[in-house]
Amino acid sequence: MSSASVKRISECFIKPLNDLSPEAKQPIHFTPFELSTLNINYSQKGLLFAKPLPSENQDFSITAYLDDLRRSLSATLDHFYLLAGRLATRKEENPASYVIYLDPVKGPGVKFIYATVDTTVSDILQPGDVPLVVRSFFDLDEAISHDGHTQPLLSIQVTELVDGIFIGGSVNHMVADGTSFWHFMGAWSEIFKSKEQYRGSISRPPVIKPWVLDGYDPIISLPYTHHDQFIERREVPPFKERFFHFSSTSVSKLKAKANSEYNTTKISSLQAVIALLWRSVTRVRRLPDETETSCRLMISNRRRINPPLSDDYFGNPIHVVRGTATAGDLMAHGLGWAAFRLHEAVINHNDTVVRNGVKSWLRNPVIYKMSQMTADKNYVHVGSSPRFDMYGCEFGLGKAVAARSGCMNKGDGKITMYPGREGGGSMDVEICFASSQHMMDIECDEEFIDALRT
Repeated sequence: MSSASVKRISECFIKPLNDLSPEAKQPIHFTPFELSTLNINYSQKGLLFAKPLPSENQDFSITAYLDDLRRSLSATLDHFYLLAGRLATRKEENPASYVIYLDPVKGPGVKFIYATVDTTVSDILQPGDVPLVVRSFFDLDEAISHDGHTQPLLSIQVTELVDGIFIGGSVNHMVADGTSFWHFMGAWSEIFKSKEQYRGSISRPPVIKPWVLDGYDPIISLPYTHHDQFIERREVPPFKERFFHFSSTSVSKLKAKANSEYNTTKISSLQAVIALLWRSVTRVRRLPDETETSCRLMISNRRRINPPLSDDYFGNPIHVVRGTATAGDLMAHGLGWAAFRLHEAVINHNDTVVRNGVKSWLRNPVIYKMSQMTADKNYVHVGSSPRFDMYGCEFGLGKAVAARSGCMNKGDGKITMYPGREGGGSMDVEICFASSQHMMDIECDEEFIDALRT
């Protein structure tokens, strides 16, 4: 399996099944949430399925299956049409303006790749580090959001294993966050399963109407004359990644422990699990007591804004919140103390904070650079969510056996959260370390392993 390599067999571009309405052809202007992420890499997430067992009547046909995927994807793009577009930039000299927007009718559509690999489902799920071949299950490695001017905003790669199918999506992070990506995947699966019964409607149509701060122009002019003034590219640092499973029982016990220690009922299950991870990662790093460490959480602003945005709002309305502490305090005060720091960071991120942050950004627009965001080597960064309905996306193959991600936006201290396959509040956690020693140490960390055992 170590020598297995992915072979691309074919690729094409998929457009919406029907012509766009005049309204859908209009440019879509980005919000400050999205424009600030022009340097962020594409998001790469996907699902691993077992192939259907051969029946007496009919064997699984990959050709027919790919045809069904392409047809249903085209129908899905009638609703999520912006994913088939491209980014565009409009420059004006008098007065000076530099506007980046999404053109729904520009570009060839969504890229669709079929590939094969001589490996099995059990190879991918083997204990230990995630096999490197998984990174080849995704397209658009190294692409950043700004590359959406020349690259597809979404690329789907279907990789056929010996006994499985992996469906991986690489999506421009300006266009969709995790909530929006899994919304799209769920709609695609819904249309795929409906086959001849599909009549043009879906259960959760996306809301494609960018949020605009009251009293402000929806068209934002950036203080640049050329993209070289803000673009930054960097190589993906070497790292290893490994999965750990928290059963619903272990999650419940962690939540109860955290709340009991801090004499509260406000700490959520997710905050308790992340607090454990923050403590364990900090412990294996052996930081001096006086060293400051932070735990950064990606948080959706949909329900933070008043009035709240729909859960079906399509875009990338996210911010980063963080809990901070010295390594000494984090170790000395226990799980509940750490979890409440994260709770406070989340609960304090309210409508006022969001609006003030947007106003501040509009006064001085900043395009984040990864080198600045990762300058602090003592942080833990948590992405994705166990609340995403990943396993509801079946594509005619039943429930996926696992969810996996690519190598983009990862590095030392990156943690990616997934729902557990069995549901019930269980969680899967992917931890990335640059150091093999740190990976070995966390598997010996007493607090961490005790939580996994329950």
